[in-house]
Amino acid sequence: MPRQEPGEPYFRVDSDEANAMLNAEPDNTVVVDVRRDDEWVTGHISGAVHIPIDDLPDRIDEVPRDRKVLFICAMGVRSGLACEVAFSMGYDTLNLFNIDDGTPAWIAGGHPTTYPGH
Repeated sequence: MPRQEPGEPYFRVDSDEANAMLNAEPDNTVVVDVRRDDEWVTGHISGAVHIPIDDLPDRIDEVPRDRKVLFICAMGVRSGLACEVAFSMGYDTLNLFNIDDGTPAWIAGGHPTTYPGH
């Protein structure tokens, strides 16, 4: 179940919950990976959009406002920050999710992963 900590304008989900959300509503859910380029190439969620956290404010228009947005990084810290950035730029709290166990847990869980160059 998505969880919300006091004061956080987003919901926390783990990689299993995120995968279930993507499977349940593939046309209404987008994943944004906010890791660095060198992390992205080690494997990422299949179909994810890559926008490094430092670029997010300038590229926020690439993130749909009318869908559920699942942000992911390595450990859940940068993706939490990404949720805060999106919220501050007018995104609806109900559509913001932080996959708080990160990409390594996603991969370890056997969820759909793309490895560039493979």
